[in-house]
Amino acid sequence: MRYSIRGPRRGPALLAAAVALATVAACSNGSSAGPPAGTGGTTSTGASSPAASSPPPSPTPTRTYPLSKAPQVVPAVLAHRAARGPGWKPGPGTGVVVAEKDAFALADEARLIAAELRVPYRGTAAARPGDVSLALGGSGAAESYTLTVRDGGIRITGPDQAGVFYGTRTLKQAVRSTGSMPEGVVTDAPAKPQRGLMVDIARKYYTADWIEDRLREMADLKLNQLGLHFSDDQGFRIASDTHPEVVSQRHLSKAEVRRIVQLAASLHITVVPEIDSPGHLGAVIAAHPGLQLVSATGRTPRGAVDISKPASARIVDELLREYAGLFPGAYWNLGGDEYVALMSKNPEATYPQLARAATARYGPSGRVQDLATGWLNDRAAVVRPTGKAMRAWNDGFFAGGVTSADKDLQVAYWTGKEIGARPPVSYLSAGRKMINYNDKYLYYVLGQPNRFVYPTGRLIYEQWTPLVLRGSTPVPARYDSQVLGGSFAIWGDLPNAQTQAQVAAGIRMPLTATAQKLWDARKPAISWAAFQALAVRVR
Repeated sequence: MRYSIRGPRRGPALLAAAVALATVAACSNGSSAGPPAGTGGTTSTGASSPAASSPPPSPTPTRTYPLSKAPQVVPAVLAHRAARGPGWKPGPGTGVVVAEKDAFALADEARLIAAELRVPYRGTAAARPGDVSLALGGSGAAESYTLTVRDGGIRITGPDQAGVFYGTRTLKQAVRSTGSMPEGVVTDAPAKPQRGLMVDIARKYYTADWIEDRLREMADLKLNQLGLHFSDDQGFRIASDTHPEVVSQRHLSKAEVRRIVQLAASLHITVVPEIDSPGHLGAVIAAHPGLQLVSATGRTPRGAVDISKPASARIVDELLREYAGLFPGAYWNLGGDEYVALMSKNPEATYPQLARAATARYGPSGRVQDLATGWLNDRAAVVRPTGKAMRAWNDGFFAGGVTSADKDLQVAYWTGKEIGARPPVSYLSAGRKMINYNDKYLYYVLGQPNRFVYPTGRLIYEQWTPLVLRGSTPVPARYDSQVLGGSFAIWGDLPNAQTQAQVAAGIRMPLTATAQKLWDARKPAISWAAFQALAVRVR
């Protein structure tokens, strides 16, 4: 993290002959109404105004439409079945309705898109021409949806609420980018189930309003996880009832956190909390100096607690239990990275008290890395009864010890620079599931220390995929199902290097590119320049 190391688009069936015919009434002077401006249609008229006894003009005037193109949105839709027709745009009579059976489930989604389109929400009323209709249904994958534009109306369906919601995001963006939604059928689903943004709110304080703005931005990009790293050496940023002494002066209240979590849930985003341990606990140590790890020579490495002391585990577990209820989502990050004791050449000689504790627990072959692994497993045991899926940073997993990390722990892979670095395949071949935080592409480290540079959207867009876990080389495609997704990450190593507004502006295009590649990992269909221009139009 950080400061010490730091389906293809389908063409339509042969529809060239399928042209919509529209009868146009003759005007009093014998002329006929033509096609709407911009449709590209043509109009034929009779040679002269007929007498009362004359046959009607022939041929009847016709209006034609070109085959529609896929909506211009970010991320791009997976597939669009083109059709001939006028498409859809909000009009004076437009409203949003939901299927009666789904009135409770989809009311929030319907009200939101109605407000965004500036049209009324009419509940379970029957759909009228020009309306947007939402319903649950279909047998697609989670978060998938189908959006159909036909006969002047729109219908969005999906097997779950998230899918229908993402269909409304596509509609919103299409209207923003071109003013309308094209005729035809969109079928869409994400490439990866976990698509996120992580924010280090421990080292740099961010207001609740700023975080909520990021949630709205994420929702329109179809991202579904917000990570909050809220405890580190420089700060502990959420109010605590069990240990108020560790909390920084500037922090989020629990009421603010509940508001954030509630907004996130309404946007189908899960908040993933992280209390990092046994490193990065400087804020806790400042209030409890007796927990500080001390080397044989008296050195006190910053942020590292002495994991041979029961009191170290006790305070972390009390905090874990307290915040488990504040964050009801399905995921938890245990941290586990950059424990300084394991970054020395000889941990056993440097920290003899840890070596003694390791052999006491694991026998004569036990090492400090086993004690750290036991610490990680013990913290997982505290969180596991909540039913949350747990992850830890890749440098918290060790090979060759007498014990190993619990099998259900997912690997948040960020670096290949740690001592004893292991390539991603070593985790994947052992059956581990992984989340991609590749620090070459996805790390936005304030102040750019330790050779970090602010990532560019272009490199992510053109080079990165979820399989590129380390450096620029993807892991073999056979591991695709084990790579659950990825997350862009903001780290506050030099917190005053940028203001909140500068951070928001700086991550805008990199986050947009990340969202595109997590939704559809294939080579993008449009150039980076075109993608940039589109991103401006839709947001």
